[in-house]
Amino acid sequence: MIEASCHCGAVRMAIDTPPEEVTACDCSICRKLGVLWAYYAPQQVRLTAAPDATLVYLWNRMALEFHTCRTCGCTTHWAHVDRTYHRMAVNARLMEPAVPAATRVRELSNSG
Repeated sequence: MIEASCHCGAVRMAIDTPPEEVTACDCSICRKLGVLWAYYAPQQVRLTAAPDATLVYLWNRMALEFHTCRTCGCTTHWAHVDRTYHRMAVNARLMEPAVPAATRVRELSNSG
C-alpha cells in the first residue's frame, strides 16, 4: 500500500501498488507545477478528502481536472472529466521520497 498526501494532509490517497514508472512531463502546465505523474486506474486510488478540499483547474481542452489542495496549494492529482476514462494520475512527489526514487522516470517532451 502506497500513501500520498498534500503538505497539510487535507487530501490523502491510498494506492494499491507502487508506480511502475513516473512521468516527468515538460508540457506548459506540468513543468510549472513541478510534478511527477504516476498513472493508475481510478479504482486503484482511494481518495480521502472533504468534497471542497481541492480547487479544480480544467485544462487540455477542458478534458482534465487538475486538483490542488485548497489549504496548502499542493497539486495532488488529475482526473479526466469523462468518468468512464480509465486513467488518472497521482503526483508521485506526494509519496514518501523513497517510492519515486526507486521508480523508473519517463521523460515526456512536448516541446517538439
